[in-house]
Formats: sequence, structure tokens, C-alpha cells
Amino acid sequence: MKYAAVLRFLALLTLTPLVSTPAFAEDYPSRPIKLVVGYGAGGTADATARVYAEKLQGILKVPVIVENKPGAYEQIAAQAVLSAPPDGYTLWWGTTGALTMGPGIRANTPYDVIKNFTQIGKIAEVEAVLAVKKDSPINSLPELIKYAKANPRKLFYASAGVGSGNHLLTEYIMNQTGIQLEHVPYKSDADVARELAAGGVDFGIPVAGVAVPFVKEGKFKAIAVTGTQRLKQLPNVPTMGEEVASLNIGVYAIYGLLAPAGTPAPVVKTLSDAFNKVAEMPDVVSRLEGMNVKPAVSSPNDLRQHLDSEGKRWKELGKSLNITLN
Repeated sequence: MKYAAVLRFLALLTLTPLVSTPAFAEDYPSRPIKLVVGYGAGGTADATARVYAEKLQGILKVPVIVENKPGAYEQIAAQAVLSAPPDGYTLWWGTTGALTMGPGIRANTPYDVIKNFTQIGKIAEVEAVLAVKKDSPINSLPELIKYAKANPRKLFYASAGVGSGNHLLTEYIMNQTGIQLEHVPYKSDADVARELAAGGVDFGIPVAGVAVPFVKEGKFKAIAVTGTQRLKQLPNVPTMGEEVASLNIGVYAIYGLLAPAGTPAPVVKTLSDAFNKVAEMPDVVSRLEGMNVKPAVSSPNDLRQHLDSEGKRWKELGKSLNITLN
């Protein structure tokens, strides 16, 4: 009898995880959710995350908090999420610089965006503005290339930091066209825009949400935009591909949502469904359009495929760009 009782007890222990995991998922969410952003407050990534957080609270019925952890190419934010339990309460609001560009070029990225994370979805697409200071003699992308070829290393460009999206895109432009510019790294796209407006640098590629107000106020000049279509707010500014066919890079950046690897499938579905609902809200579309951000309806597999294909593309580019990122 004792032996039979032990067997029954062991059987119950074996079955317990199979029963508790779905029960846990059914209770989700029951406490606040954190969206960890790898940039400081005030930038487009942060502002977009806050728009989503506001709406998600009504859908998920729990507080949704944006937590800023800037620095180290978003690695601080990524590590904060990796060290959290895979329960859907700590999520990474990653950007292209850390999701595909950086890992593609940098050999020592301490995480694998596909293996170490659970993909939830592509949240939004973001474009950027190629701009020069207002008193520059340059008025187009071909003119920039021509001037830079005649004056190597005489033009200074600002970026949001070594390894940021606009740093890597400028390096790509230099590689494709043979021009040489001098790099001045800052901490954010807002810094890039401010320095351009002050005339402290000659060129920069801030995200559209930051750049457009400066352009409209005449504080610096837009010479091109990323993407496959012109921006609604800058209809007279051509795309890079219109100006120089070899520089047709498509979408500049995405925001992707990731959780630690092992996050339960029912939790992932709850989050994916909630974010897609927000992306289709007319007032959200309008607010984000005003920031030059395009909300996306997607699936975990959509994000996974994007990370895989774009990661490979930037890895190939990295071989020719010869950039060292520590």
C-alpha cells in the first residue's frame, strides 16, 4: 500500500506542471506590465511606446508602464528583459538598430534576437529624414555626394550614437557612394536635430518624428527621406531611391516587441491580439501619423521572419562596411 501511495504521489508531481502552466496563462495578465525601451524619454520610440501603453491598459485591464533603460546600443534594455521571468510582464520594445543592424554588424552582441527571445510582433514602421544645416550649399542627395567627393572628410555628420540606426545608415551611404564624412556621435535623434539646427554639424539622419517639425520651421533642410514613398508631411522631399537608385533601402526602422524565450504561447497570443487592436484604433493611427510613425498589424511569425531576413542582410553588409563596434 505504501508503494502504491508513493507512485500516486509521484504521478501527481509529474502532472502538476502540465496543469499549472495553462492555469497561469489563463490568469494573464493580473499585474502591471513593463515595456522596456532602450532610449530616453522624449524620443519617437519612447513616445510611440507611451501611446500604446495608454491604450493597452484599457484592453488588458492592468497598468502598462514604459520603463526607459537607455545606453549600450539598447543592450541594457535587452538584458533587463532577458533576466526577467518568461511570464509576459517584462517586454522589450526593440528598434532596428538593436534588432537587426547592430547584431548583423557587431560580432559580440550578447544575445540572439531569435533564440533568446520570444517574438510577439512588429509594432510600427518608422522613416528618417536626410538633412543638412539650413545655410548649407547642398540641396539634394546627389549634391551631397558630389560635394563630399570633392571635399573628403570636410563634412561632419551627427548620429544618435555609435551603432545607432542613423550611424549605420550613414556608413552604408558612404560605403555605397565612396564618400568620406566625419562622425560626431550624440545620445539621441533629438540631439542630432538640435545640432543640425544649431549648425554644429553639416548632415544627419534623425527619425521623421523628430526631424519634420525642424524642417517645417526652417531650422534645417531635408534633402531626402527613407522608405518607398514620400512622407505625407514632406511631400516635396524625394525618397533616397528616387534620388540615387543604389540607395533604395526601403523602410528605415521598425519597432518590435519581444519577451524572454519560453514565454507561454497563450500569453504571447494575448499580447499580440492586444497590440493589434491598438494598431487599428483610428485615434492611434492619427496620433502616430502625426509623429510619422506607421502602426503595424502583425504576428509573432511576421516579426521572426523580419528579424531573420534583415539580420542576414546586415551581416552581409557588415562584411563590407568594416565597422568595429565594441
